[in-house]
Amino acid sequence: MTPPPPASPVPATPPLAPPIHNEHDHELSAADLVELEKARRLREEHIGQRPGTLTIRPDALPPRLLLTSYGEDFFHEHEYAGYDELLAFFRQHPEHKHWIDVRGYNDLDLMERLQQDFNIHPLQMEDVLSDYQRAKVEETDDGLFLVSRMTEFTRLLTVEDDQLSIFTGSNYVLTFQDDYDDCLEPVRVRLRTGRSSLRRRPPLYLAYSITDVVLDHYYPTMAAIGDYLETLEERIFQGRADRRVLSRILHVKKDIVRFRRLVYPEREKIAELLRMPDEDVPEDIKVFFKDCYDHAIQALDLAESYRETVSSLIDLYMSDQSNRANEVMKVLTIISSIFIPLSFIVGLYGMNFQREGPDGHVNPLNMPELYSPWGYPVLLVLLLLIVIGQLTYFYRKGWLTNR
Repeated sequence: MTPPPPASPVPATPPLAPPIHNEHDHELSAADLVELEKARRLREEHIGQRPGTLTIRPDALPPRLLLTSYGEDFFHEHEYAGYDELLAFFRQHPEHKHWIDVRGYNDLDLMERLQQDFNIHPLQMEDVLSDYQRAKVEETDDGLFLVSRMTEFTRLLTVEDDQLSIFTGSNYVLTFQDDYDDCLEPVRVRLRTGRSSLRRRPPLYLAYSITDVVLDHYYPTMAAIGDYLETLEERIFQGRADRRVLSRILHVKKDIVRFRRLVYPEREKIAELLRMPDEDVPEDIKVFFKDCYDHAIQALDLAESYRETVSSLIDLYMSDQSNRANEVMKVLTIISSIFIPLSFIVGLYGMNFQREGPDGHVNPLNMPELYSPWGYPVLLVLLLLIVIGQLTYFYRKGWLTNR
């Protein structure tokens, strides 16, 4: 099998929030509805299956097999086209520590062989392939089984997350992920340099380092969300907010709630690691996991802070819309106030009371101004003076300004 082209590493920090315009502005198309229906049916297909049944998603990527073997004075990194070659090298060097990185699940035979060769319980391998497990830790016959969620705030203005499954053994760490790209390049760089303590410490320390990088990557994700919230806030303050801005605020709110659901189990997972006996997690490794626990707490605090920020943005948006409506009503009220006396006067002179009766008798009280040669100009001047007087009064009251 020819391996796919090497994956480029994920940047250390996601890009800042892109311009406001994005594809979320339109309604769901017929094709989108069809895809949602397919996804629903795919989820329902596996309901009621025997526990431990391995199922590969149709959209899963072809697997890539990467092996990093290391020791204090030894380092070997290679991507293997076949599993047999990788397994042979792994078994020929039991004195070294190994990181086997499997990216992509679309090979059921390979998954079953990995399950057998590394003594993985069928239920745990099912959790690996399901790819929607919450963060957790379980004990295995050879070590630990850990699940983490890698996150990224993408250019599509949404939080994407991928599952990272980690198995530890006496001389190896086995990781599974469904995508070719990840956030673990800093760990690989530390292994390549040779000056890191990763090479001297046991494989469980490598599992800690991977978990720590995943947690550290939560911060640029939240920072990108924070930048996007500032963009939305600035747009509201500039008076350029419309209904699309509200939909984006609600969309980000869902992402923040989703992010919190990802981080909270991560905190519980690390807390459970700290409660494990020293035989499973030595005390010198627990010290590092305590630092991870602090990072998880800080990420949760950020999520809570941004959730409050989103609520404030919604209130700010509603207040801005209310102010806009008030401005419109103020303008309409001023216009109405100006035309009310004018309408009264012209309506008054629009009444058809005749100056002379049918018998030729003159009615002196019936609008003598109608026969005045200067009546019409005088009336226009009077109307103009009324408008000027009203505008002067409104200006002095501050109704024509923002005072």
